[in-house]
Amino acid sequence: MSRRPVGRRAFWIAGLLLTLVVAGVVSHYASASPDGLEWAAGEAGFADTARDSAVAGSPLADYGVAGVDDARVSGGLAGVIGVAVTLLLAGGLALLLRRRGARTGTRD
Repeated sequence: MSRRPVGRRAFWIAGLLLTLVVAGVVSHYASASPDGLEWAAGEAGFADTARDSAVAGSPLADYGVAGVDDARVSGGLAGVIGVAVTLLLAGGLALLLRRRGARTGTRD
């Protein structure tokens, strides 16, 4: 009985699914403690002078989705949306550069 090697497509699909599970489920268990910069600002005594970012009212501010009341679902959706946007941007850039390289004849 011979085993068929895992194809490239199956590998990428498995990687994508694993990434979505980590972004959507495991991210909920991340530390709620302040990050290093917030901690240092608190220790130095200027944490109370912080102002909200210009994008604080955006749909994905504070690692959540605006309008979703359940913190677990909101954080998971924000993670999945973040992964999707990153993949779309990186994939689009890769396709653009690949086509550009093919036109100029500088393929690797």
